[in-house]
Amino acid sequence: MVSCLAFHREKTGPLTPSLSTFKIQFLFLPRTVFYIHGCLHHQPLSFIITSIKTHHQQTPFYLFPQTLLNPLSLRLKSLFRTHKPHCTVSSKNPIADFFLANKPDPEPSFIPSFIDDDKPREECGVVGIFGDPEASRLCYLALHALQHRGQEGAGIVAVNNNVLQSVTGVGLVSDVFNETKLSQLPGEMAIGHVRYSTAGSSMLKNVQPFVAGYRFGSVGVAHNGNLVNYRTLRAMLEDNGSIFNTSSDTEVVLHLIAISKARPFFLRIVDACEKLEGAYSMVFVTEDKLVAVRDPYGFRPLVMGRRTNGAVVFASETCALDLIEATYEREVNPGEVLVVDKKDGVQSLCLLPHPEPKQCIFEHIYFALPNSVVFGRSVYESRHVFGEILATEAPVDCDVVIAVPDSGVVAALGYAAKVGVPFQQGLIRSHYVGRTFIEPSQKIRDFGVKLKLSPVRGVLDGKRVVVVDDSIVRGTTSSKIVRLIKEAGAKEVHMRIASPPIIGSCYYGVDTPSAEELISNRMSVEEIREFIGCDSLAFLPFDSLQKMLASDSQKFCYACFSGKYPVMPKEVKVKKVGDFLDDGLNGPMDSIDGGWVRGPKNIDVEKEIDPLYQQSKI
Repeated sequence: MVSCLAFHREKTGPLTPSLSTFKIQFLFLPRTVFYIHGCLHHQPLSFIITSIKTHHQQTPFYLFPQTLLNPLSLRLKSLFRTHKPHCTVSSKNPIADFFLANKPDPEPSFIPSFIDDDKPREECGVVGIFGDPEASRLCYLALHALQHRGQEGAGIVAVNNNVLQSVTGVGLVSDVFNETKLSQLPGEMAIGHVRYSTAGSSMLKNVQPFVAGYRFGSVGVAHNGNLVNYRTLRAMLEDNGSIFNTSSDTEVVLHLIAISKARPFFLRIVDACEKLEGAYSMVFVTEDKLVAVRDPYGFRPLVMGRRTNGAVVFASETCALDLIEATYEREVNPGEVLVVDKKDGVQSLCLLPHPEPKQCIFEHIYFALPNSVVFGRSVYESRHVFGEILATEAPVDCDVVIAVPDSGVVAALGYAAKVGVPFQQGLIRSHYVGRTFIEPSQKIRDFGVKLKLSPVRGVLDGKRVVVVDDSIVRGTTSSKIVRLIKEAGAKEVHMRIASPPIIGSCYYGVDTPSAEELISNRMSVEEIREFIGCDSLAFLPFDSLQKMLASDSQKFCYACFSGKYPVMPKEVKVKKVGDFLDDGLNGPMDSIDGGWVRGPKNIDVEKEIDPLYQQSKI
């Protein structure tokens, strides 16, 4: 059921794509027919082709013959409201000179887990651009701005002459793309993705955006989030004949779109999303449309902006808009679908009835860049206030305040300003850490941390030091940092953590360990202090955090702090963010337990969660 259905349109300028071909990594969906070099082929497995045109069959085939037409499609025309402000699309973009034409094609690099960051990891960031002649290049730059959300793989899909062209690769954005590859992604519409995986290596086939063909055309998708009912949906689809090429929950969405009988295309997305549970901020691209969608709870961020030439931009954070000179307009609302095309401009559809939003509080604590505006709030201002609260709630006599860079810096500035003690750089982070290291045969204690962080003895020697960090997950890295600071001569080390204790694993798109591995779930604050070896330890009080958020406090998800989940996982095991250890292809689902973590204890998998749960619980 859909609670509301209201459209508005904004005209965009004409599109003038030019023809080009490039290799596409293609995810096969049933009964799709392709022309390859003039020959008709039926392909049962994934493959690489040089050009693709989807053959529209007269009689479509459905995996689920009992799927009903979405009733939304029956009354659309009477529900449109049209607004058509004028705008134009420029044919010239100054960023073309940014790229080096002679940069060689990078080889994929696989990144070992050589440093225990001991931090929650954001799965990915997404970008979508419509109506700019250099859409893929703008997408490339926007992905650079979102690189902090994922460093293991990147990809861009562009649309040119009704053909979806894709480049994906393992590594950083600058590793994957160069001038040669970007020149083979022409067109005025593109989507992009950066990802993080938990496995020791990132499999190329799991790097998004995904591109697939179905009976009415082709579709590309980039997804930020995690589906808590992925395993159930995948099993249902496989029972009905679907073939999966990856271990990503995003591929489920493509299959659901392919089997939907709803019309037009964006209603197929609505139909698919009605079956999804969990967190998803997604951008889709077809031959003529760009679509952005956010889950009804709004767990993960997604914003909309516009460039001066009228191009529409969607991104996970506003920092991506800033880099490509797009003006922030608004968030994509929880439960909303935004459809952009040449004919109708921007159309807004309320996707699903949505309860009170449950936005991820960790975006403000750790994930987002300080210069971003997330969920309508400045990330910098939030973190500065977190530091001020810590100074008020947990003061201590000290000579200097330092941060664990980079995520602890703004909170440390707030702490120092509140107590009137100078902030200094007591730890210097190396931004040039390579991908592989040869450790000497004589083992170096805390080798991984020393590669990344270097203490400044002149700042620390003989001082009472307050160290501000954003969070403690397992506690292993914190203990090494304390030891590093004391070895540099610090007289006292007082840890201040700009978040409440993390006691619950996240199932909405953040890679966190199981609850059993979380140190705050196993130890008291005093026991943690003893474990990491500091002289005092204090966390941001939970009630003070909520008080600081004021009237917005009920709009955030605090599951990692409270263990109370707005959307409870209904499966005994819940998919971990990223790749399965064996990529999910070497055996049945039951054999890939390494890719799953236990759901919260005492889950009644048969019981539906009360829809008022999020209003009655923290």
